[in-house]
Amino acid sequence: MTSKQLKHLYFKFFQDRGHKLIPSASLVPENDPTVLFTPAGMHPLTPFLMGEKHPQGTRLVDAQKCIRTSDIDDVGDASHLTFFEMLGNWSLGDYFKKESIAWSYEFLTDKKYLGFDPSKLWVTVFAGEDAVSGQPGRQAGGRQGIPRDEESAGIWKSLGIPVERVLYFPRKDNFWGPVGETGPCGPDTEIFVDTGKDPCGPNCGPGCGCGKYFEVWNNVFMEFERTKDGRYIPLKQKNVDTGMGVERTVAMLDGAKTVYEIDTFQPLVKMVRERSAQFNEKSMHIIVDHVRAAVFLLADERGVKPSNVDQGYVLRRLIRRMIRHAKMIGFDLDNLPELAKIVIREYHVDYPELVRNVRVVEEELIKEKDKFLKTLEQGIKAFEKSTRSGSISGKDAFVLFSSYGFPLEMVQELAAEKKISVDVGGFQRLFEEHQEKSRTAAAGKFKGGLADHGEMTTKYHTANHMMLEALKRVLGRDVVNQKGSNITAERLRFDFTYPGKMTAEQIRQVEDIVNGEIKKNHPVHFEEMSVAAAKQIGATGVFEHKYSDTVKVYFVGDYSTEICGGPHVQNTKGMGLLKIVKEEASSAGVRRIKAVLTPDK
Repeated sequence: MTSKQLKHLYFKFFQDRGHKLIPSASLVPENDPTVLFTPAGMHPLTPFLMGEKHPQGTRLVDAQKCIRTSDIDDVGDASHLTFFEMLGNWSLGDYFKKESIAWSYEFLTDKKYLGFDPSKLWVTVFAGEDAVSGQPGRQAGGRQGIPRDEESAGIWKSLGIPVERVLYFPRKDNFWGPVGETGPCGPDTEIFVDTGKDPCGPNCGPGCGCGKYFEVWNNVFMEFERTKDGRYIPLKQKNVDTGMGVERTVAMLDGAKTVYEIDTFQPLVKMVRERSAQFNEKSMHIIVDHVRAAVFLLADERGVKPSNVDQGYVLRRLIRRMIRHAKMIGFDLDNLPELAKIVIREYHVDYPELVRNVRVVEEELIKEKDKFLKTLEQGIKAFEKSTRSGSISGKDAFVLFSSYGFPLEMVQELAAEKKISVDVGGFQRLFEEHQEKSRTAAAGKFKGGLADHGEMTTKYHTANHMMLEALKRVLGRDVVNQKGSNITAERLRFDFTYPGKMTAEQIRQVEDIVNGEIKKNHPVHFEEMSVAAAKQIGATGVFEHKYSDTVKVYFVGDYSTEICGGPHVQNTKGMGLLKIVKEEASSAGVRRIKAVLTPDK
């Protein structure tokens, strides 16, 4: 089975059951600092899981492009990937456990679909826990914990899964979310296929990680919201969030030993293998994984550029790690644009942004390659010199980063090959002194965020929209476009296209426009309409590709009109006054504003 065939089958199955096909969201979350990248299919739908009305209804299906930075060091083995596609079907306050589990079973076992032998299926469900001690199904201090999920277990048994293949697992295995400190979450049931491999030992079973049991599907029942004080309260609506990884599922269906044997990877692997001086499977896997991830990041609707902070830091690390492994096996880096074109050819039908941004992809890959190659050989010499004491000091690691462009992770990887240590703490102290928010960028996450749906984050979200409209009025409607934003309860950060530094007068004009409109006490509301209608009325925002036929358009009085999923204030009254505290370059042709809302005295 090919990736395209799996996606088609999945979409058709759920469309026949009333689900609307929606497009993949950006890899860069909008206005949410809890993560650098979209790590799972549920993340872009968080507002709708919390009760916002989705323009396509209550039953949705999609393939979401995802990036998980936590897996970068594992890339090169049989299954880990940086970029991947996640299939998902969603119920937003509609059906719940019974339908979700029954449809999962049907899709997996029916010969019209995946046709797995039912006798090979194992499932796990949440074991429940006490509110205090964590013990399943007990009370403590008068409080009831999250109960054992007997409902899901009962549904599986009614479908024919015998009791010995229905296992109860704890929170770390069968409770999902939230993303960040607060937000929607709930127990899940995970479906495993017995691959027929020999067991790894007497305790071998689903979740042991030996490869005998393959997790093919995960159904999350979002019925709780985790609060800041650690409580779990029932959501306004019960939701279903499912996930099936495209690459790993296709690999298992095809009996492949690694994900790199599936259809979308094969042309990339073939080119690297044919044009390399020596064979090293791990290096080849790293190259094709990282080039695919880099192409998708560079071509994203909120395009990422290599840099030393935030998403750009991860992209730079991917490209430079790829280059180092290419040199190790003698792969000619002049082939890099051709590799990128293969990625675009394989995925452009589902992701047309790849074609729209092909020139940017090629230019940035070549630019970053040339920049890194200039210092790579010198950097390796400096690294060798720094190892003479038997370890690498924080100062030496920082010099390798600041002078030679070696991300900390590359220094650690090189050090591991020599079995020596790196003073990471010393490096981070120097890093913090010279790079604002660098440590959190390297870790790949931030505290707080729009996922909290707090009062201040909601105000900042509306202020974000109002500032974009003011920037367009002051700097030019055709030259200013949003490139990304990052909101916490304390401030907003906004990236936008503009060729030069803003003057003090321009900054003052933007502040005056926004604050003048806030004081008009504009009502804020949204209307659902077609993409064509949204364009016709001049709404700003990213117009999603082919799947989406209805969007939510937010109106801030008669001042601004923008496509968005929310949340927003109901009225600009009480938002406070906008103050731009910093305006700086983010990357070539992109400026960054940091602003706060202060009380209106």
